[in-house]
Amino acid sequence: MIDSHCHLDHEPLLSDLSNIIKRSKSVGIKKLLTISTSIESFERIKDIINIDEMIYGTIGVHPHETNKDLISAEIIIKNFNVNSKIIGIGETGLDFYYNNSDRDKQIKSFNEHIKASIETNAPLIIHSRSAEDDTFEILNNYKKDNLKILMHCFTGSKHFAEKLLDLKAYFSASGIITFKNSTELQETFKYLPLDKILIETDSPFLAPVPNRGKKNEPSYIDFTAQKLADLKNVSKARIIKITSDNFNKLFS
Repeated sequence: MIDSHCHLDHEPLLSDLSNIIKRSKSVGIKKLLTISTSIESFERIKDIINIDEMIYGTIGVHPHETNKDLISAEIIIKNFNVNSKIIGIGETGLDFYYNNSDRDKQIKSFNEHIKASIETNAPLIIHSRSAEDDTFEILNNYKKDNLKILMHCFTGSKHFAEKLLDLKAYFSASGIITFKNSTELQETFKYLPLDKILIETDSPFLAPVPNRGKKNEPSYIDFTAQKLADLKNVSKARIIKITSDNFNKLFS
């Protein structure tokens, strides 16, 4: 298995990394992609990726952090090139769930990350919440650039997914698909092609059932893989192989 999105630089994971890694390996995880959310976060990730060969990282600024950290494409590219184990751009995107006060900064930051993704030919890890139309409009502006798009922790509508498939996007399933009230999202993942799906934990957030309410960790991805297998009516072994192959293809 591959956890395509976790935050190993966040507590309580950071202070317990040796055990987190052991438990990850015990359930069959081969790779962990730990995601940058700010400039400070990236500084921690540069050290974390050297702890174990299974850990890879990204460079980016989460939309919630754009008021504090506005970053240029040039700086993203420079930091992307510091280590071959930095393999993605993000987490970036748009989040208008709480307010729109930083809307312009989020859009500017998103575009800078996209430009860096084009220049480096690296996958773009996208967070989109309450911003489907804006997210698609911006991405569609770059359609000719053949972006490598990964919609992280996808919770969008089926209509949004259909439009993103036209941009050849990939979609990552998180523990949310195990929640009882996520029936619409479950139907969307039933619809999505197997060759466009990855799995993630987004740990330490969004622990899947039966651990919902606890602090999440990469080893819990086993439950998400099983739920996705049930939704797609295939074996868990097949889901693990397919999602791992998809990750390796996207991040080649």
